Amino acid sequence: MLLKPNPENICFGCGGANARGMQLTFEQDDAANKIRGAFRLGPEYQGGVGFIHGGIIAAVLDEVMGKVCRFRGVRAVTADLGVEYLKPVLVNADLLIEGYEIEMNGRNLHIAGEIRDKTGQLLARGRGRFVIIHQKQQGNGSGDKAESK
Repeated sequence: MLLKPNPENICFGCGGANARGMQLTFEQDDAANKIRGAFRLGPEYQGGVGFIHGGIIAAVLDEVMGKVCRFRGVRAVTADLGVEYLKPVLVNADLLIEGYEIEMNGRNLHIAGEIRDKTGQLLARGRGRFVIIHQKQQGNGSGDKAESK
């Protein structure tokens, strides 16, 4: 299932109502319980010349990991986020991203995310702990359809 930016959501990463956001699109793979995406990040997201800013890399990993909460049918918020920057992420490079659940303990979902280049080389990986705040609902009054991220 394709997860396009919601035109009513102002989220910096995946919202369609934020003209200054990344407006990321993901694919939900129900058979593998993974969220995937393919995209490029332009020079407006760079830190050092030619390289994507580390905070943007963390934000992209947080986005894909947050979407993994959909498989549990819950809304969760990021409680902890760790990122390993393994190789520079180049501006305008074709990137592949994937997120998947590691385990669930009570209200805590432990999720991993990876960013790779088009050859499959691992560039960055993250691990996050997401705390479930409630089951998904039809809407939460803010224009967001009550999904994590």
